[in-house]
Parts: sequence; structure tokens; C-alpha cells
Amino acid sequence: MATKFDAIMARRGEIMRKALGMDYSVFEISPIAFDYEGMMAAHGYSLEDIVAIQTRAGVGNTPLLELRNLTDLVRSISAPEKGARIFVKDEAANLAGAFKDRRASVSIHVAREKGYEGVIAATSGNYGAAVASQAARNSLKCIICQETFDSRHIGQPEIVEKGRICEAYGAEVVQMTVGPELFFHMVELLDQTGYFAASLYSSFGVSGIETLGLEISREMRALTGSDPTVVVVTHAGGGNTTGTARGLKRAGATTTQIVSASVDLSGLHMASDVDFNRKSFTTGHTGFGVPFATWPDRADVPRNAARPLRYMDRYLTVTQGEVFYVTEAMAKLEGLERGPAGNTAMTAALSLARDLPRDATVVVQETEYTGAGKHHWSQLNFAKQMGVEVRAGDPGDNVPGKVIVIPEKVEQIKAKDFDLARMRKSYVRNAVKNAPEGYVPTADDIAFLAADTNTDEATVEAILAELKEA
Repeated sequence: MATKFDAIMARRGEIMRKALGMDYSVFEISPIAFDYEGMMAAHGYSLEDIVAIQTRAGVGNTPLLELRNLTDLVRSISAPEKGARIFVKDEAANLAGAFKDRRASVSIHVAREKGYEGVIAATSGNYGAAVASQAARNSLKCIICQETFDSRHIGQPEIVEKGRICEAYGAEVVQMTVGPELFFHMVELLDQTGYFAASLYSSFGVSGIETLGLEISREMRALTGSDPTVVVVTHAGGGNTTGTARGLKRAGATTTQIVSASVDLSGLHMASDVDFNRKSFTTGHTGFGVPFATWPDRADVPRNAARPLRYMDRYLTVTQGEVFYVTEAMAKLEGLERGPAGNTAMTAALSLARDLPRDATVVVQETEYTGAGKHHWSQLNFAKQMGVEVRAGDPGDNVPGKVIVIPEKVEQIKAKDFDLARMRKSYVRNAVKNAPEGYVPTADDIAFLAADTNTDEATVEAILAELKEA
């Protein structure tokens, strides 16, 4: 007998088409390939249009700051002539305190322009606050769906705080326990209300991040005379990497290396009731970063606009303790108290800068606000309450969900490379797996997979041959 879940999910495509005002089927080339750039351009807004939308919304044009004291710290432990200059794009200056305001501003503009009465988003992170803030500015109703609690009804301080912020902006917040129901409830509410789906993964939202890359390029040229050597991006669902990289490329910053960074939470299952409150980061970690990179189309939209493997040149991981150390260092050395999740990229940047020439430049792509439940001491205290050991020592001894080891000195911070070749192979495997049984990839499929993995057709063909033999 069909359940309510089955009935709603069977109509998911129809509901999402109505809620987005967009028919994804027109972009489909095959069960594997689709017209990505066509989908990204279908909303009809130029980059200049999006800049204007965000300016009216009070979003963007955030400060780009040179972190001279952190640069000096890195140089003090670097080899002669090493130690790149470090900069940060202070996205905490946006209305709701994070780069997600850029995503939300475009989605809410589209919703209002298309005549929707309200908007709905499924998120436990900063995006909920951004959507609620922009909805309030545009006099739209707003519902935010959150995974907040484990089965004991214990909520992570950060997520609980974000729920309160959304309510302060006038949004209705639907909170639930961890599990597979988040997207189901969102789709159900979309069906019931007829509201707009302000998805994290739509072309509207990801296009909104392109202005961040554009601003970084323009501001670095003004400050230093050239584009940054490296831009480091905190990586979760992939929109941050995708949008920033696209903006940099559209600004002509073709030589800038795109480095994504996540907190290493390997071994924790993100949908596990047991593991849910044993992680100190709700986003920016490998629990999102790896699955969404190796199969982007697991999101609420039919085709995810966030395709991070297209754009990342390196993928680095750092430990929880290293991020907490850098969070405090930023506050005490630069007067910037910012949320730990947004400092994931900063931690990777310190490690990178140590090995780069002094005339190189590293830009950390974003910061996020901090406060109450987001503060690093709140998160560490909560970790202790959940039975996680917190101590100082060698961060190499960190064990996700069991031990958080905070470095005793900056020399101990060392980001680790994640195997991109392995991730690309996983992506191709997932593409074939999700195609109809017995489907043989075509030349169009191979060309699409080469673009989506930032490789070439020969590499994809070699992976396909290996998978066939396995």
C-alpha cells in the first residue's frame, strides 16, 4: 500500500516544476548528460543584473581585508622567501551574516518577480537566515525546514540559534529530528502552499554567488595589481566552490587556482541519529563535501547547479581542532571574531600560504557571523556534553566524533590533500549507476562527464573501461 511519502515523492517532479517556475526536462540530453550552461542561463539574468539585484537587496560589496598579522605569523614559521600574503573577503558584513545572502537575494527576487506569495527552503545552516531576511525585505511569507534534533530531542546549539534567527525575521520554522524526511517535508509544504522553492541548489542561488568571485578579482586587482594566486573556498554542498569559481572566470581570473576545503568528519554518518550531535560543524565538512561532489544530483532540484568537480583544482581537509585554533587566532591577532564553520577555508589557507612564495596571494573567500550557539566555545562545550574528548596536542590525533585535538602551536596546522582522481572516478561510477540498467554512455555523455569532472574524454573513457571490467 502506497504511503503518504510515496505519493508525494511520486509527484516530486511536478511539484518542483511548479515551485521553481522552471522545467528542467528541456535541458536533458540523455540519462547522464544535460545542458548545464543552458540551465544556468535560463533565468535570463546577466551578471550585471544580479549585481544590481544584490545592490538593491543590501547584499554584496563586502570588505576585502589583508590579514597582515596572520601573514606575519605564517612567515615566522616558513622557509626563507616563503609565506604568501593572506586576504579575506568578510562576508559576515552581509545582512544575515554570511555569503548565503547572495544566494537568497536572487532566489527571493525571482520569487517576487514571478508572483509567488511565499518561499520555502530546507536548510539547517546560514541559508535559512538569509532566505528569511530577504523574504522579510520583500514582504514574502517564509517557511524554513530544519533538521534540528536527535531522537532525544537534543538540538545542536548552532542549529537552534539559527532557528531563532529565522523566527526573528518573521519566518515559520519547521524543526524535525535527523533523518531522510527533510526534503520530503519541504516538497509536501510546497505542494500545500504553492510557495516558491528557494533551493540552495538551483541556478538562481548558485548564480548569486558568482558576484563574490567577481568582487574578489576586481578588488585584488585594485589592491595588488593582479588576480589572486589562490582562492580558498569552504566546501559543503558545492555551491560555494561553483559560484565563486564561475565568477572569477567571468572576471578573467583564469590563472587563479581554486582550492576547496572541508573539515574532516570521516567516519561519521550525517544521517545517523547517534552521530548527529557528535560533530561540531553543521556544514563545511566532508559529510557534505564528498557525497555532493561525487554525485551532485542528490539534491531537491532535478539537476543541481552546484557542480564542484568542474571547478576545484585541489581539495584539502583540516581537523576540527585546527579550525578552532585558527578561529581564536583570527580574533586575537586580527580583531575578527567569526564563526568556526567559515574559518575552515582560513585554516587551509594558513597551511597553503606557508609553502607559497612571499609575492603570492591567498584569498579566503568568506567569513560568517558568530554568536551564542555558533561561538567556538559553545561548540566545544556541547561536544564535551556529547561525550567527545577535547584536549590540546597533536591535531593528527583527532578522531571525528570521539576526540577533538586543538594544536598547541601554529606549526602543527597542516591541511591534507583529498584524492581528486578518486572523487572523479566515484562521480563517473555514480553517473552510470543512476542511469537506466544496461545503458551505454554515448559520446555526448562522455563529453559531459569530462566537463563535469574537469578532465578529458580519454580519462573518462579509461574510467568507464575500468568500471566495466570490475
